[in-house]
Amino acid sequence: MKESIIALVDCDSFFVSCEQSVDESLQGKPVCVTSGSNGCILARSKEAKKMGIKMGMPYFMAKKEYPNGIYVFGNMELYKQKSKGVMRILRDFSPTVDVYSIDEAFVELTGLKRLYKKNYYGIAKLIRDEIKLQLGISVSVGVSRSKVLAKLACERAKDNEGIYLIGKRKIIKELKATKIEKIWGIGQKTTQLLNRWGILCCEQLVEKSDEWLKVKIGKRGVELKHELSGECIDRVKTKRKLPKSIQNTRTFAKSTNDVNYIKNALNIHIHTSCTKLRYLKGKCKTVSLMLKTKDFAVYWEKKNLENLANFELEISKEIMAMLDKIYSPDLIYRSCGVTLENINYNTEDQLTLFPAKLKLRNSDQLAQSIDKLERKFGRNIVKTGFLKTFEK
Repeated sequence: MKESIIALVDCDSFFVSCEQSVDESLQGKPVCVTSGSNGCILARSKEAKKMGIKMGMPYFMAKKEYPNGIYVFGNMELYKQKSKGVMRILRDFSPTVDVYSIDEAFVELTGLKRLYKKNYYGIAKLIRDEIKLQLGISVSVGVSRSKVLAKLACERAKDNEGIYLIGKRKIIKELKATKIEKIWGIGQKTTQLLNRWGILCCEQLVEKSDEWLKVKIGKRGVELKHELSGECIDRVKTKRKLPKSIQNTRTFAKSTNDVNYIKNALNIHIHTSCTKLRYLKGKCKTVSLMLKTKDFAVYWEKKNLENLANFELEISKEIMAMLDKIYSPDLIYRSCGVTLENINYNTEDQLTLFPAKLKLRNSDQLAQSIDKLERKFGRNIVKTGFLKTFEK
């Protein structure tokens, strides 16, 4: 099997790092990013972690118990922008980048030593330094021979100045020192099963035969063994997996029963979802609306569209009709959301003399014009529906 060298680049406390990159006064402070005044803690700086603030803790509770913490409402547009910047820098270093999440990516480093005239530690340091220099974001980099080992190395990197390598000679030592539940891809139930069979550390797992693992935990168990042994089963791929649905939800800055405020928030969610759908060259057949009350009761409504669509005005019309059905002025709402489902990609419409089809083509042209304006002049330069801006 061809040898691979893979790096996992993971942004440290990503949302917090983004806020600190645009506001230097937050550096070195116990900063927490929250999902809103009625939301919870989404990210914490290392100072906030030491203070004792827990991930997912309700904002009002954290503020009461830890008044010295600094609480910032999340800004998803900033985080998306920074994420794109990180991925762009990674692609400058290697043509093979597998984006795993908004703040993580696997990077193929095989054969790049000759290009950069550095060893793999030196390349990892170059990547880390470049992201910090250009974006002000701190990252941890783990390097090894498979994705699973790179993930483990990245966890080690957080306690080792941001970079950690697990080379061929170091694998056995690392497996002996790593409990089975610390491995990416092994959940609580699998851990309990393996513990029951006397497998407590990773070394004990790789000692088992392929046949035994296949019977006990299936094909994934065999793949995991080989990945832990340094064989790259799951290779780094650049091909993007297209989503089956697109969802946008957000907690309001303040709970409300103002129907115009809710409509405005929904129009923003619709616009964000449609922009992404068009970028992916997709159209949806089903749309759904979600309203969540102050007491966390959830109301849903779903509808199949007559035609595939990715244009705001078409989808907004259906969403607002659903809102009229489930909205009650007697309830106080804390959040709303929109989901586009049953997505069809790379759809091609043929020209036709029939008015309905011509209307669809006109909608496509108008949507493309909106996208061009936003790329040139910035997000939300064109607004649909209510003009009141969504509170942050």
